[in-house]
Amino acid sequence: MTNGPAGGARSLFEALYDDENAVVQALRAGASAESSDEEGTTALYLAAVQDLPGAVRLLLAAGADPNRASGPEAGDQPLCGAACGGHAEVVGALLSAGAEPDLSEEFGFTALRWAAGLGHARVAEILLAHGADPDLPGPQGEAPLVVAARRGSVHTVRTLLRHGAGGLSPALEEARRMLALDVEQELRDALRRLYGDGDHEIAVRRAPVDGGVTVSVELLRDGEPFAGQDLQTGHGAIATLLENELGLRAPFEELAVRALRGGDPGLDNWLVAVGTLWLRGDEETFQAAAAWTAGEDPLRQTFGVDVLARLGFGTGGRPFAERAVPLLRELARAADPVPAGAAERALAGYEDTPGE
Repeated sequence: MTNGPAGGARSLFEALYDDENAVVQALRAGASAESSDEEGTTALYLAAVQDLPGAVRLLLAAGADPNRASGPEAGDQPLCGAACGGHAEVVGALLSAGAEPDLSEEFGFTALRWAAGLGHARVAEILLAHGADPDLPGPQGEAPLVVAARRGSVHTVRTLLRHGAGGLSPALEEARRMLALDVEQELRDALRRLYGDGDHEIAVRRAPVDGGVTVSVELLRDGEPFAGQDLQTGHGAIATLLENELGLRAPFEELAVRALRGGDPGLDNWLVAVGTLWLRGDEETFQAAAAWTAGEDPLRQTFGVDVLARLGFGTGGRPFAERAVPLLRELARAADPVPAGAAERALAGYEDTPGE
């Protein structure tokens, strides 16, 4: 290792795995902040990918170059490594020290491309706030918004839209394409293409993340994972958001399908569909919502209730109160607690309606 003078000084690389005091001691003993190991990995890069913000700040303060490439072929950037891991604090520290937000590493990946492709919305926000180009294409020429739409990360798509990202139509096309797929099967097929049809065990996990669900598929060998991929499932909400941005009006039944697909009123797919219908505030939407509440499917009833809860409120009034409140009162007495609870909450929003 090229860690500075020996003479009993602790290796800077060993210190990184200890604590920040050990890093200080190594630097004071003469280790260079620009140290790299025999493979060309810099200390700063290692600290960045290991999510060690304190060590990163110490190395930067001691003179480490935030834009110095790392690795055997000098193909890795500290900012990209931190973005890939979703290490928001490290990303912020590197940018504050002068890291170039759009600097690409091997194969043309930028930090924003990593963040968009992996659904790291907070990292994307920090990069964009520091001047990253929201439209800079990645290795395959795809705009970050298209990549985020494929990932299914609603928060990342929202972040890119707030910062003026273009490519809305291709992103919408990608979100709609993903909506037609089974995410788990898509992940299984991708792993099969990479690793063949060997006798692998497969583990599937679903975890709630950022208003959606992340589906992970892993290949196991002797019970231990050796490969895996994951996707988020916010494609319905993303399609609706992009349609709204483009001034397109999806059929209300399509919005219902997107909401109900996840089966959870707390997910973005549901909430974005409901919010979109609230803003329409027209007779057609009221009739659709009333029909949903009169059905036999509790989940569809709940969706109808949630639409009625604030339908047309954006106009400054409550234009459907006279007809919506009796429907909600009836459903609040339903045997199923899910639509009944939703109806009770909706009624609370009408309590101060004049004349009620």
